[in-house]
Amino acid sequence: MRLRRGVVVTLVSVLALASSGTAYGSMGDQHTSQTGVRSVTPITTVYTYGQKVSAVAVEYAATVNPRSVDNRTFGVSDTIYNFRFNPIEDLPKLADRTVTHTYTNSAPTTRPDHRSVPGRYVIVELAPADPGGWTVIVSKCPTFLCTVKVNPDLPTRVVQRKDVHGQPGKGSGKGPLLARAAPHRWIGVTEKPVDLLVDEFTYGSFLSNGMVLPYHYHLPKNYRPGKRYPLVVVLPGHGMGWDGDNLGVQIAADIPATAWLQPSWTGSSEDVIVLAPQNQRVGAAAEADLLVKLLDQFVGEFGVDTRRVYATTVSYGSSLLWEAFAKRPDLFAAGLVTGGFQVGAAQATAIANAEIPLWITHGVHDHLLNVSGARNSAAALREAYAGRGKTPEQTADLVRYTEYGDEAFSLPDYHAAFGPTYEDSGILRWLLARTKSPA
Repeated sequence: MRLRRGVVVTLVSVLALASSGTAYGSMGDQHTSQTGVRSVTPITTVYTYGQKVSAVAVEYAATVNPRSVDNRTFGVSDTIYNFRFNPIEDLPKLADRTVTHTYTNSAPTTRPDHRSVPGRYVIVELAPADPGGWTVIVSKCPTFLCTVKVNPDLPTRVVQRKDVHGQPGKGSGKGPLLARAAPHRWIGVTEKPVDLLVDEFTYGSFLSNGMVLPYHYHLPKNYRPGKRYPLVVVLPGHGMGWDGDNLGVQIAADIPATAWLQPSWTGSSEDVIVLAPQNQRVGAAAEADLLVKLLDQFVGEFGVDTRRVYATTVSYGSSLLWEAFAKRPDLFAAGLVTGGFQVGAAQATAIANAEIPLWITHGVHDHLLNVSGARNSAAALREAYAGRGKTPEQTADLVRYTEYGDEAFSLPDYHAAFGPTYEDSGILRWLLARTKSPA
């Protein structure tokens, strides 16, 4: 969920600022021809609290001599704007980024080893902890709630502070000059971003009774139709719902979609299918109805292990989970609810009757959804299990609950309980370890 805080942002001012950037490609005509730089490509990574520019690829006319570049060769500046904390008016305000690695590559993408290989691109990697460089911005504010989208015109800028040379003909020396230092001439982005992991998702669209449900999904790299894989359904916060102009933001706005593709997050090397629906915000009951219809189709189309279908939520996504689990408990093996809404009494009873394990997490000082709602959800589920004769020990295995103090959040958005939740790979491993009993 995204609430407007600080200054009042009108839809007119949001659209005016969002459309004021320069389209990719036009900066090259004005500046790159004067500097020797052929192109500037931003490279993005999704971190815990969302996507940011994590590197830039600077292209030259010939293979670059890697000995001619180091961390002092380039400077990068980027917006200080973060949609969680800043008014949209801060989008044009730029701050210097910290360069961590500089090397050459044959393509505009990063290398895990940060080592140079022959190529026309210089990769300039940036510190994840920098406050600047976030890509997600406010999209629309049709009510007191706003939606968000990925900025189509990133304000990232690069300056070349030292000469850059090509490969020397006989392997020694500096080599021919490709671009002279221009320490006061900043160059904007000229190419579309390379969005690491996000670009690997495939777009789909589900239509039922005149209602469209956009979604993105990711299959394992070596996906085999005859094999069965666990499926993680990611239900995002309110602001990541589809507003007609923000397709795909539910993958980029925070970590829950891409985390499942990375053993460093899950603590597991198991291949997982990820499905990230982007419901229009028309009410949880209607959205959940559309969601389960999509799931029925998706499970039939792809190699999903029907004993291992999980749902994980951010904020408003919990409303869909409660509705979907109560409506079709046969579909799900377990759920993870972070910073969510309170479960209804009838929903708690239906979930307990199906014995679907749940782990609920919440920030103690959540400023949007009071922690009492999460406490009440855990209590309602426990009570429903007690009514079915479950012992406290059995109930504790079916209903897990964690509260996070402020110190658990690496950014001070205490509503974003997905942050400390996903940074604990033990919780993600717990979810993947749940298996639904045969009917």
